[in-house]
Amino acid sequence: MSPQTIVILCCLIAINAVTFIFFGIDKWKAVHGKWRISEAMLLGLAVLGGSIGAWLGMMAWRHKTKHKMFQLGVPVIMIMQIALFVYIYR
Repeated sequence: MSPQTIVILCCLIAINAVTFIFFGIDKWKAVHGKWRISEAMLLGLAVLGGSIGAWLGMMAWRHKTKHKMFQLGVPVIMIMQIALFVYIYR
């Protein structure tokens, strides 16, 4: 595995971890009536490579699961990112 591939994988792991945590924080804030993380920020993190973390966060925290933008958007983003990754690294 090349050094560039290792760096990319580390970055993907990091952005997915951050995205997962942000979904959990936003859920906590929603329950406690606090200032929320914007939907644009959550979707932006998914677009930047955190789609798996977003999907896992939706499932683990049961957060944003009824919003059509997240129901459809996150899986579409994830499929596109996985397809791109496979295309680049096959």
